[in-house]
Amino acid sequence: MAFLRGAVLALVLLICLNRSVRGKVELTMNDNLEVYLGDSAEIPCHYSFTGLDKEPSFVMIQWFVRVAGNGSRMRIFYSDASQQIVDNNTDYSGRIEVTSDQRGTTLLIRNVQLSDEKEFFCQVNGLAAGYAERKTHLRVFAPPEAPVIEGIPTGISVTNTMPSKVASCEARNGFPKPNITWYRNDEPLIPAAGQVNMIILVTRESRGFYSVQSTLEYKLTKEDKDSRFSCEVSFSVPGAIRTMESHSINVTVHYPTTMVELWKELPQGLVKEGDTVELRCQGDGNPPPPFIFSKEQEPDVELESSGDVLMLPSVSRKDSGVYQCRPLDSAGQAEVKGEVQLTVHYLDPAVVVPKDSEVMLKGENLVASCNALSSLKTVTVWYKDGKQVGHGNMLHLDDATYETSGEYICEVTVPSLPSLHTSGSVHIIVQGGPQVVGVEEEVQLEEVAGGAVNLSCEARGHPPPSISWNIVGSQNWQEVMSKANDHMTHSMVSIKVNSDVTAVCNASNDMGTEVKVFSIKAIPRVTRTAPFSPVEGSGVIIVVIILCLLLLAFLGSVLYFLHKKGKIPCGRSGKQEITKEKPTKDDIVVEMKNNPKNEDAVLLKAVNGEKKGPNDQVTVV
Repeated sequence: MAFLRGAVLALVLLICLNRSVRGKVELTMNDNLEVYLGDSAEIPCHYSFTGLDKEPSFVMIQWFVRVAGNGSRMRIFYSDASQQIVDNNTDYSGRIEVTSDQRGTTLLIRNVQLSDEKEFFCQVNGLAAGYAERKTHLRVFAPPEAPVIEGIPTGISVTNTMPSKVASCEARNGFPKPNITWYRNDEPLIPAAGQVNMIILVTRESRGFYSVQSTLEYKLTKEDKDSRFSCEVSFSVPGAIRTMESHSINVTVHYPTTMVELWKELPQGLVKEGDTVELRCQGDGNPPPPFIFSKEQEPDVELESSGDVLMLPSVSRKDSGVYQCRPLDSAGQAEVKGEVQLTVHYLDPAVVVPKDSEVMLKGENLVASCNALSSLKTVTVWYKDGKQVGHGNMLHLDDATYETSGEYICEVTVPSLPSLHTSGSVHIIVQGGPQVVGVEEEVQLEEVAGGAVNLSCEARGHPPPSISWNIVGSQNWQEVMSKANDHMTHSMVSIKVNSDVTAVCNASNDMGTEVKVFSIKAIPRVTRTAPFSPVEGSGVIIVVIILCLLLLAFLGSVLYFLHKKGKIPCGRSGKQEITKEKPTKDDIVVEMKNNPKNEDAVLLKAVNGEKKGPNDQVTVV
């Protein structure tokens, strides 16, 4: 009460003194002061006195705040030369502090709250020196939370006539109220009647914060299936405006099918009979519609399919044609369909003319053909015994010989589709009389008597010829080998040669006969002596002569000895009988004859020869 009476007294005194005041007070204050929520705010108030000779001895300073709601003011601080008082029972009783000097005063507000966004008044009264009052608007800022965007989980149809809700964006707990801007593909959206609409909902929380929710309504088109939508919140901070962006979202756009494509998925490349074909259909509608498959030749017959795939197992040429697919969501629209031409390629079995086998006469000509019906260009090659003998569908066999006989195989391939191939064959039989191998000249042989000869006779012909032998000059012979096939007969005989032999090979069939003659001359078996060498012969004769001379000398000595002993009489009348005794192996008997030829002639024979075994044989063809 005392303070109140003193204030009233000071006010009365002030009024009284003002009537005679000649001085003036000049105040300087900021119009606005911006601070973050929870920070401290310093509001300066600078003053000066003019028109006075000296500084006033009494200065009274008061701080007021405008009360929200009724616009009245409430004092929160008072000071003069003797005292400084913070008013009790206000929102600032424990949060403010005032400092003063001769130049001014400063109000410090700690832990600024949202409710502190008010006008603060500074009043300076120097009594006779003058009176003045100014104000500062304190502004408080609290950045909102990051924006949260949510898209519509279900699809949105482009057929809706009015804009449809696309997404919502919310920014919470900001001060002052934040603003929300929508973007499509990073381009800001502006409200437009029938196209773009934004519904804003602002909520003031109990603590004084603002929460803003914006709903975007947009008329989607098919092109928006790839569009990205986002929102941006803008808010004020001390001395600036800042923004925060949400992440972008894509919405599901439903639109009807306007284009359909049908293609062959499998197999890759050309299709042949027996393949499994997979046709796939795809449209540009969303969601993808089910499809109906049919054939252009039978449009009313629906083919069994699975979703967007049509399977054609083990196709044949009758499956060729134009296939179509239609979406089920195209009702009421112009006909939308996809088409693909399916061509099933084929190669029929090869047809060879003549068929199976053909008999030709020796020397005749023949043209064989091999044809296989195909949807593609073919290549035909002829083979015999694994070797290529012809190219093209025609095979020319001219001047037939027995070598012409055999199986001819034609292989038909498709170069553009190697897995497509076929083959056929014809068996050619050349008919004619026998043809004996080596019949051109007579075969003449020589063989030692007692030896054996093998004779071989080979004849070609069709029907297969039969071979018979006519042997003249030997009864000792036998056929040791005989074999035959479709075109040739082969026979071999073994002949014991004791004298000259003539062997005739007779080859015959229904077409004729041909013979081959073998002449064998028997050579007598002789003992061969070694060739006589004059040098070696002279040496032998000399040795024989020396031996004979020695023998004569020896005989002469014996006769002389016997004569001396009287054993031998001299003369013919004195010839004595010598009793013959049985000779032994050691006795020598010599008969002397008066035949000079017996003394000079010596017969020398040297036997040196090779003998041939009677079982050795020679084979002659």
